[in-house]
Amino acid sequence: MRVVLVVGGSGLLGREVCRRALGVGLRVVGTYHSGEVGVRGVVGRRVDVTDRAAVRALVSEVRPDAVVSTPYRYGDWAVTADGAANVAYAAAEAGARLVHISSDALHAGRPEAYADDDPPTPIFPYGAAKAAAETAVRAIDPAAVLVRTSLILGEGSKQIQLCRDALAGRATLFTDELRCPIDVGDLAAAVLELVPSTVAGPLNVAGPDAVSRAELGLLVARREGIDPAGLTTTTGAAAGVVRPTEVRLDSSHAAGLLSTRLRGVTELLAA
Repeated sequence: MRVVLVVGGSGLLGREVCRRALGVGLRVVGTYHSGEVGVRGVVGRRVDVTDRAAVRALVSEVRPDAVVSTPYRYGDWAVTADGAANVAYAAAEAGARLVHISSDALHAGRPEAYADDDPPTPIFPYGAAKAAAETAVRAIDPAAVLVRTSLILGEGSKQIQLCRDALAGRATLFTDELRCPIDVGDLAAAVLELVPSTVAGPLNVAGPDAVSRAELGLLVARREGIDPAGLTTTTGAAAGVVRPTEVRLDSSHAAGLLSTRLRGVTELLAA
């Protein structure tokens, strides 16, 4: 592998993948829709992933050995689903290895953990878009690996900021939404391990600990020395939202396959 194209290089995960790819001597091109990638040494290119011709032109110009596809926009089907299909089409056309980043949002939620190959069961629009993205990617490029992950933590993470907002009384955290958070560095390292591999199809890559969003808020409070008394919590049912509740990803296959250690949230946010 010599050249890696990170589509969505301006996002939290995309930037970390760019930084780590540079660190192992790869030439890295990162895309953005607005703003910039902001990683020194990365060639930044603006592209609209919903424009198939533009995506094809960029991939043809860059000629990457691998494409890491991370773009999404919550509530935007065209970016999340159509954009993923466009990236997969262009990568396959160029003969590039594709690592597609998916999400646990495509599951409905249940007490039992989800295996790698459990089919999507979306119950809300974002989950449906992620499921559609996977379907398109698998049809276009059966050799692609689809990384199903969970809440991504790290400096600048929306999840951590949501916890801070809830502790300050500006947001509410649900007690019945369980996820398996993962550190952005751990996830980026796992993604780069998958780039030269032949792993194909869905692969769960998430932390081993399942916690509710409310529990995550308490962990953030303890780490940052914030009084948790002001934490506002409720349930999704009480708030009238339709979103998955218990979504545990069984990442044991990835943990045995990769050298990257997938740390649990309690370790990540230890005081």
